[in-house]
Formats: sequence, C-alpha cells, structure tokens
Amino acid sequence: MVLDSQFADGETDQQAEDERHAALAYLDEAWNEAIYDGLDEDCLAQAALFAAIRSLVSTYGEEAAAGFATRLADRIRAGEYTVPENRQ
Repeated sequence: MVLDSQFADGETDQQAEDERHAALAYLDEAWNEAIYDGLDEDCLAQAALFAAIRSLVSTYGEEAAAGFATRLADRIRAGEYTVPENRQ
C-alpha cells in the first residue's frame, strides 16, 4: 500500500479497508489500556501522532509525508476524523 489510500500489488480496496479496521482495533485496545494505566490522553495523542508521522517519513519519505500532512487540515475540517456520538 502507498500513501494516501492508493493501492499497489493487486491489493483491493476491501482488503485495505479490512486491514485498516483491524489496525484501528489494535490501536484502540492499546489506547484504552494506556488510559486505564493512568497515562494522560493528550500525551498519548501527541506520542501517537509522532510515531505515525515518523513511520510515514520512514516508509514514504519526507516530501510524501509532508504532502499527506498538508491535506490533513482539510480532511479534519470535512469531518473525516469526527466520530458520531452514540444516541440511544
């Protein structure tokens, strides 16, 4: 898989989506465990962003990672990272 949801080596959109969901489940579990252990959520968020950006730079290079980061502001404003509240 290449940066910004473009697929290589015959990987299908559904395979990539399934992999992203599995990865998020792992990260959610680790996040919740860290909160349970008393780590500050803001500290976790900053560490997670640092680790993610470091990995993107290592995998795709500084220019591609910077381009991805540049587009993040618009994606955040568009609600891509907003989780709807559960209504019961």
